[in-house]
Amino acid sequence: MQDTHAVMLKAVQSLGAFNAEEWASLRGTARGGRTPYNPFVSRAFLMALEDSGCAVQRTGWLGQHLRLEGPGGRLLGAVPCYLKSHSQGEYVFDHGWADAFERAGGRYYPKLQVCVPFTPATGPRLLVAEDTDADAARRALSEGLKALTERLGVSSLHVTFAPQEDVAALEASGFLVRTDQQFHFFNEGYTSYEDFLASLASRKRKAVKKERRAALEAGITIEWLTGRDLTEAVWDDFFAFYMDTGSRKWGRPYLNRQFFSLIGERMADDILLVMARRSGRYIAGAINFIGEDALYGRNWGCIEHHPFLHFEVCYHQAIEFAISRGLKRVEAGAQGEHKLARGYMPVTTRSAHHIAHAGLRRAVADYLARERLEVEAIGEILAEHAPFRKDG
Repeated sequence: MQDTHAVMLKAVQSLGAFNAEEWASLRGTARGGRTPYNPFVSRAFLMALEDSGCAVQRTGWLGQHLRLEGPGGRLLGAVPCYLKSHSQGEYVFDHGWADAFERAGGRYYPKLQVCVPFTPATGPRLLVAEDTDADAARRALSEGLKALTERLGVSSLHVTFAPQEDVAALEASGFLVRTDQQFHFFNEGYTSYEDFLASLASRKRKAVKKERRAALEAGITIEWLTGRDLTEAVWDDFFAFYMDTGSRKWGRPYLNRQFFSLIGERMADDILLVMARRSGRYIAGAINFIGEDALYGRNWGCIEHHPFLHFEVCYHQAIEFAISRGLKRVEAGAQGEHKLARGYMPVTTRSAHHIAHAGLRRAVADYLARERLEVEAIGEILAEHAPFRKDG
């Protein structure tokens, strides 16, 4: 694919087609750039998914990553994109669209998916080089995605958990916009966890303190592990927790043991494991990724069940760590209205969708218009129940 301005768009099947230096030139993929670093769009994270066999053709994730090149092959932009044979591991659900289209005689799969596999966290999707006209690059990448959809003859292309600037570019290219809800903690300049507690209404503050005490009543202690603390023995323990939860929730967990070894080897300083210990052994844990301005909570698991331990390990400890590091927010993963009482506020997430079939596009557009209104209304209602003091 090529346009008239001496730029070239190519689709490649492996992140290995980008060397480390050029990938790090893309905004958001490395620390110290114009866009805050997001660990999920780092080459280390995406390559670990590929090298471990978690996101490859065999598992229904065939790379179709876009390269936007200028004269001499200089990288101007990129998009992590996959040709998918299913809708698993995405967290923006289109199963109803697929069912309806196939009942009407259409073929929904394969489809194209622009995302970070198995990761419901907003971050750059139309990746633009630091020294490039960002608007022009995003326009070229948006049009390139439509051209790729047409060239492969697939039903649709979906860009999930995208930031507003990406969604605006995609919408200008004719993509349909979808919204959903997550819950994030915002660090309002707190100097300590006690400072945060003081911002809560008295009844909510007492409930949080009581819950945290109850979580540790069985002689449980909490440890923060990062960097060199992430030994293979620690990963063995955490993987056992992950497998227990994943097997119960999804039947087959998405991530394998090798993936955790690879991220421990390649990006240990970007990882926080919150581990719970009792009677000399780890019994539960949660994995978080450390961005430049945010902490991203991901997977949790346990081999012993204790009241409120999940809330302590996943939510309260994440807030404490973020405050200690001066991070602006905690993104605690998909869904979960129970997070509201623990200091996490409703936030709108966005995705963009290109539907090739005119009839399916009309039906989806009508559905999304109604869904956006519902998401907005629910967000307003939830915000009214925020646990913070009303006196400012």
